Amino acid sequence: MTFKAPDSLSEQIAHYLAERIIRGELAPGERIQEQKVTQALNVSRGSVREALLILERRHLVAILPRRGAHVTELDEHNIRSLCTLMGELYILLGNAVAQHWRLEADLRPFLEIQQRLQQAHARGDIEAFVADSFAVMRAAYPFANNPYLQETVENLHPAMSRAYYLALDQRQANMVDYLSLFARLLEVVVARDLAGIREVLAAYCQRSCELVLAAMARA
Repeated sequence: MTFKAPDSLSEQIAHYLAERIIRGELAPGERIQEQKVTQALNVSRGSVREALLILERRHLVAILPRRGAHVTELDEHNIRSLCTLMGELYILLGNAVAQHWRLEADLRPFLEIQQRLQQAHARGDIEAFVADSFAVMRAAYPFANNPYLQETVENLHPAMSRAYYLALDQRQANMVDYLSLFARLLEVVVARDLAGIREVLAAYCQRSCELVLAAMARA
């Protein structure tokens, strides 16, 4: 049995604030006042400070001397940099699955995620769709068996969720693009086609980057 300790209070606060940032309820550049969060959640100021440090590590918050914590800005340079890095990390994970799956049962989690994505699209449920699109990465972690890769992806995950949510919120048709990509990705992974994995994921990340930038321009 694998033991998983419950999230600490600071992690719970960080998750609450992260969700508000991802959904755009806390705007880029907006200051997060410790006292307001403390009062709203009825928690200690120390726990809020720890939560903000977690969010800084996850690139959702910038903590500046004498200015406090602010929601990080979204600009073209940051989005392109993030998409470029995540593209390479996705490729590493895709290659790991392709190289190490052996039985059909190994691929079952990905097929289940594909089904959930289709259901979320049918409901128009953006939050569930974004969550399950990142569940793909977590399903790939055991194949990579690389704690450093996993930690890096997890720390970047909230920033990517924020970008994806913006694009999907602006235009739900983008869900169809992702579903098509995922179907193609499963094909090349099953075929152990490493060149195909790079081609599919590189094109996807480029397309995602342009969609996010277009959504930012419209917003």
